[in-house]
Amino acid sequence: MQRRAFLKQAALGAAGGAALAAPAIAQEAPTVTWRLASSFPSESPTLFAGAEDVARYVSEVTDGHFAIEIFPAGDLVQPGQVLEAVQHRVVDCGHTASTRYFDIDPALSFDAGVPFGLNTRQMNAWMSQGEGLALTRVLFDKYNIMNFPCGYTGAQMGGWFRGEVKTVDDLRGLKVKASGFARHVLSRLGATPVDVPVAESYAALEQGAVDAVAWVGPYDDESLALYKVARNYYFPGWWAGTLQLSLYVNQDAYDELPKPYQSALALACRMASANMIAKYDAGNPDALRRLVSRGAQLKAFPKPVLQACYDASLAAYKDLSAKDPMFKKLYDSMVAFRDKEVPWFRVAEGSYDAMIATLGQPGG
Repeated sequence: MQRRAFLKQAALGAAGGAALAAPAIAQEAPTVTWRLASSFPSESPTLFAGAEDVARYVSEVTDGHFAIEIFPAGDLVQPGQVLEAVQHRVVDCGHTASTRYFDIDPALSFDAGVPFGLNTRQMNAWMSQGEGLALTRVLFDKYNIMNFPCGYTGAQMGGWFRGEVKTVDDLRGLKVKASGFARHVLSRLGATPVDVPVAESYAALEQGAVDAVAWVGPYDDESLALYKVARNYYFPGWWAGTLQLSLYVNQDAYDELPKPYQSALALACRMASANMIAKYDAGNPDALRRLVSRGAQLKAFPKPVLQACYDASLAAYKDLSAKDPMFKKLYDSMVAFRDKEVPWFRVAEGSYDAMIATLGQPGG
């Protein structure tokens, strides 16, 4: 009850003016019911929970007057059709990752995460305090969508490999389950990206239909048990320093909302984002230990392999920037922000983490 009261006060305060007493809200608040299509199955609890958090928070803030019904991936629309469904208001909103729509518009990836891009805190800062949100909203405007950051996975792992990756030549001809921008760069390196539903990834690895599967990280990967058929667990996931999920909202549906409901929605997305990264930060360490105890072999991508991936990514950025002014504008903004942030993170965050890791250790 205390949380509900706090959320109600915060949302109404953000809309402007003093918060009203509950009876007055009940008298004036219209009933709004939305449908939300998720790109994530309910079996992916952390990713799917982002939409559940949004629906719960807006309901609590509005005393149940703003209700959002959630449809898991495939129930109403397929995972890769959420953008189109929201654009044409088949649903009022959708919860997804914009990397899914690289083939529709590569620039959409900047709303999610790009190769050698921003980490979670940098992405959040670029979106909320830099140009990220303003620029991506210009991009989404042509799809009649308003985007809200709504969840972060943090830095991801590089995936499960049946064999070892010792040189960049080991990527050539490798069948890899990957998506979005990663597929594009891996193709440049001679790998063969393959579309496999995550639920079928174990069987695909076991039968040799794929040689590697990139999913999220230990907390999500553990339930897939991929360590039984592909023990080499590589890091880092260079194709994104984080994955930002987004709530896509049909612009017409958003414009029809009362101002307090609009503020409640924005607040709910922020709280869902904070919840998701907290769940990953809390769950990944224990999940990784369990995976290693069951036979997963942690391996870092060799520096020459990462350098080749970086060079291929730069070439992709150059080509795509030449074709699309909006892509170039987003890329230039992201790189400028990243290059400003990284030195600070090395001085402060990086040095603090290194200090904690080494103090009290032999030779520390």
